[in-house]
Amino acid sequence: MTLAYEWLGPVMFAGALVLLSLGYPVAFSLGGVAILFGILGISLGVFDPVFLTAMPQRIFGIMANYTLLAIPYFIFMGAMLEKSGIAERLLETMGILLGRLRGGLALAVILVGALLAATTGVVAATVVAMGLISLPIMLRYGYSKELATGVIAASGTLGQIIPPSVVLVVLGDQLGVSVGDLFIGSVIPGLMMASAFALHVLIVAFLKPDLAPALPTEVRDIGGKALGRRVIQVMIPPLILILLVLGSIFFGIATPTEAGAVGCGGAIALAAANRQLTLESLRQVCDATLRITSMVVFILFGSTAFSLVFRGLNGDRFMFDVLANLPGGKTGFLIVSMAVLFILGFFIDFFEIAFIVVPLFVPVAQNLGIDLIWYGVVLGANLQTSFLTPPFGFALFYLRGVAPPEVTTKDIYRGVIPFILLQLLVVVLIIVFPGIVSFLPSLGN
Repeated sequence: MTLAYEWLGPVMFAGALVLLSLGYPVAFSLGGVAILFGILGISLGVFDPVFLTAMPQRIFGIMANYTLLAIPYFIFMGAMLEKSGIAERLLETMGILLGRLRGGLALAVILVGALLAATTGVVAATVVAMGLISLPIMLRYGYSKELATGVIAASGTLGQIIPPSVVLVVLGDQLGVSVGDLFIGSVIPGLMMASAFALHVLIVAFLKPDLAPALPTEVRDIGGKALGRRVIQVMIPPLILILLVLGSIFFGIATPTEAGAVGCGGAIALAAANRQLTLESLRQVCDATLRITSMVVFILFGSTAFSLVFRGLNGDRFMFDVLANLPGGKTGFLIVSMAVLFILGFFIDFFEIAFIVVPLFVPVAQNLGIDLIWYGVVLGANLQTSFLTPPFGFALFYLRGVAPPEVTTKDIYRGVIPFILLQLLVVVLIIVFPGIVSFLPSLGN
């Protein structure tokens, strides 16, 4: 390509981001930009049409990708558990168990949010479910609006980093690393996030008891036998399901895809045990799974066309040269890549980021000798923080959509600030101490 037309690649990338930020459908934005710049490149004589002959082979490669088969499995598992009403009963039981503590209901929300994150892996589903179920209860028992909304939004974003997560499946595929290792490497960071949230709630409840009161005695005292029965019926089954899914991956018994299939079977069994397995609920779950999976596949098709034309215009070489020659070497690259992803997380969804931006970072990270398992976990934790950050964080919009009228947007924004700082602290710890991520995968190997 002549120097006069080296601007085509960067302009193509910027054009795609502009269309996405304006709200155009992702797959059509990427595919449309690819067609437009492909025609422009051919007319200027700087794009070889032979690149387009690789498109069918790439599409068939996507359809045959065994790793991506885990996506519909985990989506189905989360949707089925949501339909079975397990989240609501979990929150009620945890609230009764922890109700005598100041801040106990908020702790229950964090624990149930972590469990939902481990079963759904989808931020929207967790935030909406927790917002609908727990926010009215917390407000009824005197919790401050800021603390209640902050806890719910922060707990909902744990689905980005706590395995099994759709986010980690996609990142593993884009980074070219084992999804199982990525799952295992994110366990400790995910638990650190949840523990930091819980510690914050305990400190706030200790210093300002009126912000997070204990539940009234008549609500939490249901009798020892009744409580024991609820714990066995409501808490043990989902814990066993999570252990089956993660344990089979950790001990090498099953791949993430196979473990996802096991999780689907377990979720159906739980729904049947709760007498919530009907043809209508199954139809709704299958419909939700099909919609989300189809969206992901079409985004993959669009991003494949985009990447082919982008590569044909030498855009990938341009981006590599820019990123690989940043001042500060590995540190400079980490700072820039994290900042770019954090800012993009305000405006575009995770899937667009994973399929457009992450592939540009991978060659540079490999060239700089960065451990891609560690890098993937850091990316997930960074995006989790981005989705929680005002004014554009996706989790905030999801919660705003289901919050009662008396809860203002200002309450939500103020409530999430302490949790954002805690997430940033954990991200910094992961970066400074990479062993936090690599410890468990090294045991498995």
